[in-house]
Amino acid sequence: MIKLHSMITEEKVKALLADMESDLIERTISIKENKLGPAVCALSNDFPNHKQPGYILLGVHDDGKLAGMTWTDDELQAIGNVKSNGNVLPQPSLIVSPIFKFPEGEVVVVQVKPSSYPPVRYDGRCWIRIGPRRDKATVEEERILIERRASYAKTYDLVPALGAKIDDLAIEYFKSTYLPAAIDKDTLKENGRALEQQLASLRFFDAKEQCPTYGGILLFGINPEFYLPGAYMQYVKFNGEEMNSDVEFEKKFSGALITELNSLDDFIKNNIIKERPVKKDSFQEETIRNYPFWALRELLMNAIMHRNYESNSPIYIYEFSNRIEILNPGGLYGDVNAQNFPNASDYRNVVIAEALKTLGYVNRFNYGVKRAIDELVKNGNGQPEFDLSIGTKFKVSILINKSW
Repeated sequence: MIKLHSMITEEKVKALLADMESDLIERTISIKENKLGPAVCALSNDFPNHKQPGYILLGVHDDGKLAGMTWTDDELQAIGNVKSNGNVLPQPSLIVSPIFKFPEGEVVVVQVKPSSYPPVRYDGRCWIRIGPRRDKATVEEERILIERRASYAKTYDLVPALGAKIDDLAIEYFKSTYLPAAIDKDTLKENGRALEQQLASLRFFDAKEQCPTYGGILLFGINPEFYLPGAYMQYVKFNGEEMNSDVEFEKKFSGALITELNSLDDFIKNNIIKERPVKKDSFQEETIRNYPFWALRELLMNAIMHRNYESNSPIYIYEFSNRIEILNPGGLYGDVNAQNFPNASDYRNVVIAEALKTLGYVNRFNYGVKRAIDELVKNGNGQPEFDLSIGTKFKVSILINKSW
């Protein structure tokens, strides 16, 4: 069940119901995602630049009258899922109120904070709200959001890679693979924008400095290590259980993430994951695996998404005879600490997080690590061990299947 927040008081709800003029308030009786998603997106973009939260009043008609609705826990969960399911990108910041009960019906309020990383999109479309109008942003309106982002605090992958040029990017991958996955078909058909504008709208190009961002270099860079020396993954397989054992095999994953992620997927399937049949009672066979593919892949994607790319150290993947260790630069970030991990989330690299979701490597936010733990336990590997004490690094150790 979603955790509800009590920051919104009954007096605040009454004031919101009475305010029919504000363009920070949307009223609806539908919680269908194709209705709620665009509303969250539009308020996140804060096109009028109020720099104040917007509110969605659920259970209220457009004229401000209550609709006589009641709300269930499942419906509240569906409302909260708009934040975590990855269809609104970058991930929105929202608070769902408790249920407020009035004689005319129940009301739930969703408070949406302005995004620091506009333009925000729902299902590939950028929505804005001006006065009573909520509509898809025009090219000019989206350009205003892009320029506004430059004045906000940046995560490192939004910082311009000064000295880099568009020629440093593998543009064919951006056009053929990423753009169709990130932007809806109708918008692409209408698209008459220059390449720089297309890249900037997805945070891969800084319009002010006229150069790619580090996010653009990481995703599409022909040689990312030239600008970010630690932007690679190093796999090492040891014969024994310690690092002083003989090295059996090693491989470096470097280059643009748009291609390396797929290479990493194939490598995990073909070189790390092993399976064999085991006879059970009544002569039936069962297939056992040393590690579950999905869990291992998810923990590696987590390392790519959350690592500190300012560090010259790569992500290390160590395979020992009895375990696998993943070590990446950058400890817990932002609102996440040893007490609330893995139940809390914050994003050191918002561009990379969005890209992994767009490309299908992340299904939803703040969910993968918890599911990976469940998959490991189910497979017989037991609970992974997270070492959160290193400070500047994040380490996870995964024991081999006990039956292997």
